[in-house]
Amino acid sequence: MTQPSAAAVKRLFERFEQDKPEPKTELDFVNPYTLVVAVALSAQTTDKAVNKATAPLFKIADTPQKMLDLGEEKLMAMISSIGLYRNKAKNVIALSHILLDKYDGQVPLTREGLISLPGVGNKTASVVLNELDIEPAIAVDTHVFRVSHRLGLVDSSATTPDKVEKQLMAVIPKKWLTRAHHWLILHGRYVCTARNPKCLSCIVSDLCPKIGV
Repeated sequence: MTQPSAAAVKRLFERFEQDKPEPKTELDFVNPYTLVVAVALSAQTTDKAVNKATAPLFKIADTPQKMLDLGEEKLMAMISSIGLYRNKAKNVIALSHILLDKYDGQVPLTREGLISLPGVGNKTASVVLNELDIEPAIAVDTHVFRVSHRLGLVDSSATTPDKVEKQLMAVIPKKWLTRAHHWLILHGRYVCTARNPKCLSCIVSDLCPKIGV
């Protein structure tokens, strides 16, 4: 791996911090359980679409028991506007059963415990642990993958999400790790888009080695 200079990384994240000191997930949640559900539902779906579906859902089902009381059919109807809703509903019901049977209704806030739940992979676990300030992590989605390469935070050998995450964790100073996940996602979602990136309004354009790519 060819690491970017510490000075370059420092300038980049100081700029992000100045612009948005306390970035948060755009997914709405009220407790660790609803966070897990929201993140699981967000796969291949926008946060806005998930929030629209979960706004009424979480008012009546914000615990594993309430979700089971709602039932799979009603859950499917409430999240039918999001992608892969049938399979996601099955996973939410299944993980709710496990939480009640194995964890007394509480979400296990460890990576091992989280990824043991149906529909919860390593990326979902990273989002949950990072958002709850339990374990710094960087969940690499398409936005993070793209932005990390464009800004030179990772090199050409980082060809998979796992490799990107490993390189990012190695170069980003600890004090920014928890927030870096959000900065990179938000930057990729609204500024450094896949097509027609908004370089003229980008707050780090002067630090970008691939401006306009």
